[in-house]
Amino acid sequence: MNSTETNATTTAALATQGAHVGPKKATEAKAASRKGAAKAKTGGKVAGTKKSAAKVTAKASSAKVSGKGRANSKKVAVLDLLRRKDGATLGEIAKATGWQNHSIRGFISGTVGKRMGLKVESAKNDGGERTYKIAGK
Repeated sequence: MNSTETNATTTAALATQGAHVGPKKATEAKAASRKGAAKAKTGGKVAGTKKSAAKVTAKASSAKVSGKGRANSKKVAVLDLLRRKDGATLGEIAKATGWQNHSIRGFISGTVGKRMGLKVESAKNDGGERTYKIAGK
């Protein structure tokens, strides 16, 4: 075998393999499986019309209670529990809202204490459980 035959054999082998093509881009491969794929296809628009959005807004605004928040909201439920004579324990608030303890403490500190400006008293009861109540009640 001479060098011409070797080059021809190598060239023929490369030709059968085809040109090197890089892997598909991750965005192409994952576009269909992304959660936001529907938004990307519609240009970020959410299904529905302006009329339906206006109806939802109207319903939400009609359910408001002056200065307290929406009726039957978790915020109102927690405030009602805190306004009781003996206050409420973390367990009682967690059962009423479905929140975890760190979320309850954050709500009491941030929303009730800082945003609403209410003074909240905290004490441990005989069972060692933390009890919160709005001061002056």
